[in-house]
Amino acid sequence: MKVTVHDTGRCLLGEGPLWHPERQSFLWCDILSRRILSREDGALRDWSFDRFVSCMGWVDREHVIVATETDLTILSLDTGATESLCALEADDPTTRSNDGRADPWGGFWIGTMGIDKERGAGAIYRFHNGELTRLRGGLSIPNAICFTPDRRFAFFTDTPTQVIMRWELDADGWPRGEPEPFVDETAEGHRPDGAVCDMEGQLWVSHWGSSRVAVYDAEGGWQREVSLPATQATCPVFGGPDLTTLFCTTAAVGLSEEELTRNPAHGLTFAIEDAGRGQAEHRVVP
Repeated sequence: MKVTVHDTGRCLLGEGPLWHPERQSFLWCDILSRRILSREDGALRDWSFDRFVSCMGWVDREHVIVATETDLTILSLDTGATESLCALEADDPTTRSNDGRADPWGGFWIGTMGIDKERGAGAIYRFHNGELTRLRGGLSIPNAICFTPDRRFAFFTDTPTQVIMRWELDADGWPRGEPEPFVDETAEGHRPDGAVCDMEGQLWVSHWGSSRVAVYDAEGGWQREVSLPATQATCPVFGGPDLTTLFCTTAAVGLSEEELTRNPAHGLTFAIEDAGRGQAEHRVVP
């Protein structure tokens, strides 16, 4: 698969990519620079915040829901205006939002974590029908939130555990019972970060520190990998008019000046055409 650079801007911590189906545009976050970014008609656009921003879901052509350090907020992509929907661990200055994705029922799942990666400081929440519900706590770096096309399961990982979990969902999209291990990457030493599930139920997982996106089938079996020129891959998403382009964000944070000079690809955003066939991103109903 041919990997090309989608955007040459170096992100400290690229994350939360979103293909907006109504705008036919690709957006992503740089968490540490507190910005949302997009390249439309060849020009780079950005929306700046006064707090960390990490992931999004689309609401309508103009609006996206954004997970920030302290709340869920609605952003107008046309005017830049924001409206806070609800607090998200706003009373805890040591945490921030991290990975997240819209579910097939119009809900929005969000992970939180310690700003300094404190062990067990994070949680996973679901925003649905105007209410925020805590689904699971005691996590360190929740990632890989995505959903199977048949609506039966959600995926997530706590990255330091190196195990991707699968969680059965009920008819309204709420978790049922306890999550079960789906892919265990401890033997290979990979650290799963963001993930997306395609139309065939395959799981595409970015691996922090391994310069790749790995693909697993619907039963968790290894399929293949897509190699990236940047070490710290953070999150993939399918986009493009026919949802066959895989975009992936990466991060430059924590790498030495020598390494950043040697390899200018760290922190860039990449595109891989004809990678597979993705699901359309679900609409969030605030």
